[in-house]
Amino acid sequence: MTTPRTGTLEVPGARLHYEVRGSGPVLVLIHGGAGDAGVFHEIADPLAEHFTVVAPDRRGHSRSPLDPPSGTPRVADHSDDVVRLLGELTDGPALVYGSSSGAVVALDLLARHPDRVRRVLAHEPPVIGLLPDAAAYRRLFADVRVTHRRQGAEVAMRQFLVGVGLAEAGWEMPPLSELPPPLRELMTRTAANEPFFLEHELTEVTEYEPDTGALLKAADRLLVGVGRDAARQMPGRTGAALAARLGLPVAELPGGHTGYVEDAEAFAARLTELLADGPLTA
Repeated sequence: MTTPRTGTLEVPGARLHYEVRGSGPVLVLIHGGAGDAGVFHEIADPLAEHFTVVAPDRRGHSRSPLDPPSGTPRVADHSDDVVRLLGELTDGPALVYGSSSGAVVALDLLARHPDRVRRVLAHEPPVIGLLPDAAAYRRLFADVRVTHRRQGAEVAMRQFLVGVGLAEAGWEMPPLSELPPPLRELMTRTAANEPFFLEHELTEVTEYEPDTGALLKAADRLLVGVGRDAARQMPGRTGAALAARLGLPVAELPGGHTGYVEDAEAFAARLTELLADGPLTA
């Protein structure tokens, strides 16, 4: 694993940490809730053989603190941050991969700043308003927030993951002491992000309504991805629902909601196939 070049960028209300690897067309990787740039370490190196890979910690996560350290960033704040970061790194439009909450950010980026985007792959954006059982998920997320306040982040995250189908009942995170040092460092950071996700990001992101009109205008640059193993999980269902709403095919990705960790080699190869120059196909 190569050591990335790192930088910081002052933006209104935050200071962004970002990592850069490789050369070639710029590809921005946008992480999901409670994550940071480190979740992409396993796919960053193979992608860097084809692209200049840029991975920021989104504002409020890990090494990108809010200033002042309070409040709930809007989805538009995150997509505007990507535009500001691109302004520091390239004059042209960029390729963008967004995972989960990061996929919502990528959709907003394409809708509001289409001139900065060459191609977007939105991987399972949790736009629950497109689901017939959206109200049940909104009740779940309200209950998760109450659980967080009463019992803490660990219990609330377990409730959330089981509720959306990303974990089995009784699932437990392995002790940090059993993990290799790089993964232990990453998991320590992401665990520290969980309160922010539960109190601020979960509701903000899942209440987001994509601008389907704007996305239809840019549909020739949009892919909606769903993991091969994620069709019955809530994020997989929302991804499929968005593709159907826009009349787009679903781009199948290896693994489930976090395929970039589950099968990094295959996932990086699939991203390269989907995002490289050429006709946009699923």
